[in-house]
Amino acid sequence: MAKKAKFFKNGIWYWLFIAPTLLSLIIVVLIPFIIGIYYSFTDWNGINQPVFIGLKNFMTLRDDAEFWNSIIFTAKFAVACIVIINVVGLSLAMLVTRKIFARNFMRTAFYLPNLIGGLILGFIWNFIFVDVFQTISDATHIGWLGGWLSTTNTGFWGLVIVTSWQMIGYVMVIYIAYIESIPTDLIEASKIDGANSWQQFRNVVFPLIAPAFTVSLFITLSNSFKLFDQNLSLTAGAPGNTTQMITLNIYQTAFSAQEMAVGQAKAVIMFLIIAVISVIQVYLTQKREVEM
Repeated sequence: MAKKAKFFKNGIWYWLFIAPTLLSLIIVVLIPFIIGIYYSFTDWNGINQPVFIGLKNFMTLRDDAEFWNSIIFTAKFAVACIVIINVVGLSLAMLVTRKIFARNFMRTAFYLPNLIGGLILGFIWNFIFVDVFQTISDATHIGWLGGWLSTTNTGFWGLVIVTSWQMIGYVMVIYIAYIESIPTDLIEASKIDGANSWQQFRNVVFPLIAPAFTVSLFITLSNSFKLFDQNLSLTAGAPGNTTQMITLNIYQTAFSAQEMAVGQAKAVIMFLIIAVISVIQVYLTQKREVEM
């Protein structure tokens, strides 16, 4: 009886503590998500009374070449960002966890770009790419520095550079947390056994920070597919919407073309793509953790 009363009392405190977060999640995320799915099956334009039209919005997307191009562009962008952010982030984490001069200053400096908002960051780098690069190109006659963001290729790499510059510091912190949790006894033992720096990293550090890869890959993958503000402020889809990412395409469909229901149908497809890829990625990386 006493155990039951204690369990009941603990249960009440448990639900009281999580109630604000749970309620916020339901109101801000779950309910709008369900309503959004319903709107994707209607003819709602933001003003009229929505009428259920079945799969018509999804069927019209089959011939929307701009939408599918934005998905392909986003997928390429995500692959480039995942590789660059994680390789550079891990390299910086290995560097600043060593006993070197000013390592705390370097940690702060590498993390600072993550504190700048995406829109502001996009406008800053837009000035650098368009004005600063062009000025240097004119003065030095280096051709590849001129005309940045005026082509699909330079627009793509401009987005990759800005996003990587912002997120590398965040991912670096995740890797630092796992690297510093490795027992020093293991590192010392590997040194005594004659392992060089690469062998220590490959056989000791890398397997023990495997969970960090699961977290970092998931974060970079989901953020790359959801990127909007940098795309809007840096290229706005130019030239000719060839650098338009999937989120910007949804935004323009819903708010510029006033086709809210079609935009919502695109958002549902985007959600399914991110959910499927994320589940596969988490499954494969966790399986890899066990094998290590």
